[in-house]
Amino acid sequence: MNKEVNQMADTEMKALIERINVLAKKAKEEGLSEIEELERKDLRQKYLKKFRESFKSQIEMVQVFDKAGKEVTPKKVQDIQRKKGLRD
Repeated sequence: MNKEVNQMADTEMKALIERINVLAKKAKEEGLSEIEELERKDLRQKYLKKFRESFKSQIEMVQVFDKAGKEVTPKKVQDIQRKKGLRD
């Protein structure tokens, strides 16, 4: 299920990026209408929200080890991982 969610999120991100790029190209070539400018702003906000969520999720999955092999993952991250059932 997690794989399906990731694929859906990837598809959404690709669609957002594609539309943002279309509007960026149009803005350079001929300019945007007010509606298109609002759409571009909304798309950028959605993109940033999804990017931040994805980045946060990745950080929460990280385990950090020192050169000696001892885990030094920050306690805050460990606590989040415990709440999500990712660690004992």
